[in-house]
Amino acid sequence: MLGATSGIAEATCRIWATQAASFFLVARNAEKLAAVAADLKTRGASYVDTAVVDLDDTDRHAGLLSHAVNSLTGMDIAYLAYGVLGDQEEAEQDFNAAAQIIHTNFMAPVSLLTWLANYCVQRHSGMIAVLSSAAGDRGRKSNYAYGSSKAGLSAFLEGLRNRVDREGVTVLTIKPGPVRTAMTAGMAKSDKFADPDAVAESIVKAVKKRKDVVYVPFQWRLIMFIVRNIPERIFKKMNL
Repeated sequence: MLGATSGIAEATCRIWATQAASFFLVARNAEKLAAVAADLKTRGASYVDTAVVDLDDTDRHAGLLSHAVNSLTGMDIAYLAYGVLGDQEEAEQDFNAAAQIIHTNFMAPVSLLTWLANYCVQRHSGMIAVLSSAAGDRGRKSNYAYGSSKAGLSAFLEGLRNRVDREGVTVLTIKPGPVRTAMTAGMAKSDKFADPDAVAESIVKAVKKRKDVVYVPFQWRLIMFIVRNIPERIFKKMNL
């Protein structure tokens, strides 16, 4: 579990813990990570190991992932829930702010995914589940720095899926709409966002069915289909 302290990831792991799953949890906040690990053990996890790592540091990825696999004596599912929303207004004015969002949400996951995909292909098994976002389906003025990073991630996952599916490896792209987590707490009407526990249940079902792409909640598939098909001459005048 890469990004184990994210709201969606934590909710998903709570479900798996009740099924006596084994975990290797990675996050950069030691205190929060320890709390998540303790909670999963209480809920029934059969094994929990942790590593405090800033996943922006791509030089550490190979060693970290090798250690995780050795700790678990294998890997059935790799779950990437690592990312930041960022500040759109700051990113509009400061290239470095935009670059940091893109690095965290796209470049660092690509590093992790490359290692994980090669590991799974060698064994002709495994599943890689990744939190992207419905926001990546079309760039909008309100969050195009974040949205473009997730668009790149979704495209990378699509190509990766095309490459590894024939090798017995499943790649699941998870596209949440707005979810009520710490990341979105400061946003307008965040109290009306999707419940993370309900989102987690949908993710667990998608993993079990070995789906390719899942929108959570499900209605975001239709919403984004409509948004994607608005003609550009109209879309560019909209406030979205």
